[in-house]
Amino acid sequence: MEELQYIVEAESAGRRLDVYLSEKLPDLSRSYIQKLIEKECITVEDRIRKSSYKVQEDERILLELPELEELEVSAKDIPIDILYEDEDLVVVNKAKGMVVHPAQGNYHDTLVNALLYHVKDLSGINGILRPGIVHRIDKDTTGILVVAKNDLAHGYLSAQLKDHSMKREYYALVHGNVKTEHGTIDAPLGRSRKDRMKMAIVEDGKRAVTHYDVIRRYEGFTLIRARLETGRTHQIRVHMASLHHPLVGDYVYGHKKESVKGQLLHAATLGFETPQKGYKIFRAPVHEEFKAFLMKLHRMERK
Repeated sequence: MEELQYIVEAESAGRRLDVYLSEKLPDLSRSYIQKLIEKECITVEDRIRKSSYKVQEDERILLELPELEELEVSAKDIPIDILYEDEDLVVVNKAKGMVVHPAQGNYHDTLVNALLYHVKDLSGINGILRPGIVHRIDKDTTGILVVAKNDLAHGYLSAQLKDHSMKREYYALVHGNVKTEHGTIDAPLGRSRKDRMKMAIVEDGKRAVTHYDVIRRYEGFTLIRARLETGRTHQIRVHMASLHHPLVGDYVYGHKKESVKGQLLHAATLGFETPQKGYKIFRAPVHEEFKAFLMKLHRMERK
């Protein structure tokens, strides 16, 4: 049983209990959190509360997460955008809102479930819950992922991630005016000491390096291209927030109230050496919501 504890921040006071915890635990579905509340796995100031309870500032919320069960993951006919496939790997353009692999509260509607239906054979290095998964992106981050179909390809691709030779570029829309045209953020990342479900810049963390270039500035926003030298959890989100330029839609590391839900972050380019077909590079345009937000900013500029 894993135990998590939160102290309600002033800006979160008045939120429903289930909504508050959904924001703290974005990889868990709201319905799963509601089930945990019903099972009395969640207390507020040591009292059982309903999902609709409005949390108050400085209240202590205690959550007991059941151990992750090693279940057999089933195939499910979920549409996915396959950009490329050969005998060793599959390249997928992941949609917003799709979790990459099964976890508590979501064993059936993930990218892995879809891959098992559409691809069948996947590498087994990462176990039954993460077959084929070489690297992952967050639930609300969109874009390109490579998935291994056999263990040899998995090791081949993982080695490129480890030696930083895999090309990974993202588009991100951030708040504010990023003053420098180009920059590098070299700051170690690890679990936040205040909230273990979040990442933070910590002295004893793992080295994390993000290079960025400004693509376009808008009134109050900047569109950047970010290139990952390392690939830590939430790396771009935490690094840009550390410059006081959090991603638009990122209520975890940025503004609590946003006009879009979920960070506008897109894995646009992925390049790597394949086991048998040579070097390949893949690109995918930003999704419709991202595009619509940029068009809105563009129209506002022209007024």
